[in-house]
Amino acid sequence: MTRLLLLAHGSRDPRHAATMTELTALTRAQRPGLDVRVGYLDHCAPRIPRALEQLAEEGEGPVVAVPMLLARAYHAKTDIPGVLREAAARLPRLTVHQAEVLGPSPLLLRALERRLAEVGVRPSPDTGVVLASAGSSDPVANAAVRATAAAWQRAAGWGGVAVAHASAAPPTLADAAATLRAQGLRRLAVAPYLLAPGLLPDRIAAQAATAGISTVAAPLGASPDLAELLLQRYDEALTIERAPLAVGA
Repeated sequence: MTRLLLLAHGSRDPRHAATMTELTALTRAQRPGLDVRVGYLDHCAPRIPRALEQLAEEGEGPVVAVPMLLARAYHAKTDIPGVLREAAARLPRLTVHQAEVLGPSPLLLRALERRLAEVGVRPSPDTGVVLASAGSSDPVANAAVRATAAAWQRAAGWGGVAVAHASAAPPTLADAAATLRAQGLRRLAVAPYLLAPGLLPDRIAAQAATAGISTVAAPLGASPDLAELLLQRYDEALTIERAPLAVGA
């Protein structure tokens, strides 16, 4: 039987691992009988190599590895493929299929709207939203987030959606708020485009307060939309013709 391994970044903040554990349980609940686990690049246990070792020791079938990343930046292009290649070399009997990153997807937009609804904000033409992402040194990844913001504005009917980066590159949250206000929007909210609580969501909340925005949604977190997306990426990885990282002996 094929197993699903979530490849999470990891954090020193315990809320990150707690969110991943909750999301793992939600995903199992949506697909009863599927073995769903999580491995981490850093900070938390088990690290991805150890999680793959445990799966290889059990020897019950191939693994689909889904990167818990919203865009194809450094971790998706370098870190995770490197870790998986190294593990494949050490574990020749384990077949690993690497799935695509999570974004873009309409399910992520649905999850964002779910979190905003929890703080009383729903799509309307008089409301502007700051889509606050981590930010990246990779311009392609930042462009993907801008494309997501534009698609979300069109699909949901927001008055405006402006991107802000919590680190790595402009624009800042204050820049994004100024852009929306320049469009005549006075009702603003912040939607963190991040998977779990931690340093960056806390930074975003502090920046929102400085920018005069009191309405800040929670990160995407353990939402049923995200669980559905994980299963979608799992199914796609098994359907799309691509060579696995290692072929079982």
